[in-house]
Amino acid sequence: MNICVVALGKIGLPLAVQFASKGHRVIGADVSERVVALVNDGAVPFPGEADLDVKLKDAVAAELLSATTDTAAAVAQSEAVVVVVPLFVDAEGVPDFEWMDNATRAIAAGLKPGTLVSYETTLPVGTTRGRWLKMLEEGSGLTGGTDFQLVFSPERVLTGRVFADLRRYPKLVGGIDAGSAARGVAFYQAVLDFDERPDLPRGNGVWDLGSAEAAEMAKLAETTYRDVNIGLANQFARYADSVGIDVLQVIEACNTQPYSHIHQPGIAVGGHCIPIYPRIYLWNDPSATVVRSAREANAAMPDYAVGLLEAAYGDLTGANVLVLGAAYRGGVKETAFSGVFPTVEALQARGANPFVTDPMYTNAELEAHGLPAHEGQPVTAAIIQADHAEYRTLGESDLPGVRVLVDGRRVTDQARWTTATRIVIGG
Repeated sequence: MNICVVALGKIGLPLAVQFASKGHRVIGADVSERVVALVNDGAVPFPGEADLDVKLKDAVAAELLSATTDTAAAVAQSEAVVVVVPLFVDAEGVPDFEWMDNATRAIAAGLKPGTLVSYETTLPVGTTRGRWLKMLEEGSGLTGGTDFQLVFSPERVLTGRVFADLRRYPKLVGGIDAGSAARGVAFYQAVLDFDERPDLPRGNGVWDLGSAEAAEMAKLAETTYRDVNIGLANQFARYADSVGIDVLQVIEACNTQPYSHIHQPGIAVGGHCIPIYPRIYLWNDPSATVVRSAREANAAMPDYAVGLLEAAYGDLTGANVLVLGAAYRGGVKETAFSGVFPTVEALQARGANPFVTDPMYTNAELEAHGLPAHEGQPVTAAIIQADHAEYRTLGESDLPGVRVLVDGRRVTDQARWTTATRIVIGG
């Protein structure tokens, strides 16, 4: 089968490699000439994805994967098109469809009869049918459901472990009609492998959810549920801090019940899933007060962490404070909506001099993100923002002069902090 993957980012490129590993001929389309050149050389354009470097080289060497900036031409050569172009939202949660609109127009220009188009980017409910179907039909002169098939099939993976997650979780598919759904199910069965999951009610594999809207809703529901769960954990943590309870012990006890799973609290609020997808859900359903409250609770955690530091340290005016971790989560070189930005802003608002360090970033890269890089300046306080593995062995000897450490991710060992004050959110 000839397949086009549109957008070779941290999800799209592993998908293209996965499809090629099943013996299919894949053309990756991307607007970045740099990304296209690297992929054609068998080089990974970003770090941190397990096994991607070896699998990409193998796919390119086998002539099963190539890349181009000409999306329309790539689509014209393909029987199936998978779209993983980013969708952004503004501060009010309003989606910005510009990148996806441009990609969809390019797809329409190359669309031919008999092609399957699958959108994997998380979308507001109704977008596949209400927006993309119309654009594809207008741009191609073809009729969806008759001349071409259209489905929504959300990505359900985390960067850093895409290949494992593709096997671990059922692939959800929803079509604009029954024929599109059947074609989508057959496609994903041909390009994916699945782990045995006897714990699932329907078994692991490709699940037809009955409509594009149901598949769109499923992705928003699972990510929004997680955001609400984290918001609840953060509320528990703030109360526990006020009364001297170790909230992690409470959460562990609650999680022994089969119906209960509460996430660990912390100051990390970033990534492409959280907080973006709950805002997309709110765009669909502005009356969802629980979702809105959770989002507000999670967004407030960086300022709360700085408040804990101030309470233990005293006046932060003029204090040099080191923020450990620019990434939104450990082991992933990505700063999208990372808690580092509001943490730095909260420190600056209190008169402190914040500096940022991250084992995955050079100082030049941090500065390019508008973050004040740490270049050896003496510091007297620190906040752990990302749960990098390197911070698990962090101790006083690594940060001489630090009087107060706020561990916002519960990664450090108390035994390594005997003189300085160590504060963990939630006890």
